[in-house]
Amino acid sequence: MPMMSDFQSIAANTTIPNVLAGKSREFISEPSVVSLSATGSATGLLATLIIGEEIVLDDQAIPLTNRFPILPDDMLVSGGGFPGDRIVVRMRNSTGGALNSWVRVDVEPA
Repeated sequence: MPMMSDFQSIAANTTIPNVLAGKSREFISEPSVVSLSATGSATGLLATLIIGEEIVLDDQAIPLTNRFPILPDDMLVSGGGFPGDRIVVRMRNSTGGALNSWVRVDVEPA
């Protein structure tokens, strides 16, 4: 199963539009189930998952475990995608200080 991961330090009150930009599986090549797992260093990080034109998760809080996501504990959501769909994971820091985020996206052919 293909997997993409990302670590970011997100500045106070900023948004990273797509942590997967430029990754090899950013665009889906065959019908697939896409699963998002994410964790943060503190309360205040919010995640959005968009697959193609479908918003699967919209600006929702992520767990504050301060480590790379562990499956199945830190899985937030799954959704379906079709060939050519772009996977977008947007991370937003709603606090007054920099926070770290860890993201794992699994792409499993259906």
